Amino acid sequence: MSRGISERRKKLLEALGDAGRANSNAAVMYHTAMGERMGLGMSEEKTLDLLQRLGPLTAGEISQHTGLAPASVSGLIDRLEAKWLVRRVRHPKDRRRVIVEVNHERISGFWELFEPLVTGLTELYADYSDEELEVILGFLERATAIQVAATAKLTEGKGA
Repeated sequence: MSRGISERRKKLLEALGDAGRANSNAAVMYHTAMGERMGLGMSEEKTLDLLQRLGPLTAGEISQHTGLAPASVSGLIDRLEAKWLVRRVRHPKDRRRVIVEVNHERISGFWELFEPLVTGLTELYADYSDEELEVILGFLERATAIQVAATAKLTEGKGA
């Protein structure tokens, strides 16, 4: 095939699209089930994860990292705060700003729920060379950025 994409590449791209959708569906179902176990909605559960990974953030930073509209983030923080999972505190360097931090005492038991997934992924990573892991990591970082941007596009105009 001299013009356009090869048949092999066409099949690979199709399979990649199908696998990406299946992975996305599995992640959504996993985090829905996890949220139910934790008594949280999926966006609440994932925001807690974000705060655990990145540390305390302002509402604006949460909005930037998630792509959610600022009004949605305010409600999300209110719900997490009402469940005592996060707290709003004054920024240590700029007392006019407020940051959101995880209430680590309240979420200490949640780790064990994630252990089977973490163990399975650790075993999966062992099957790949460092070079292959670098390619996978690069793909995931770029795909995540695309998805965050697409989320932001969907939520444009839904609050200041």
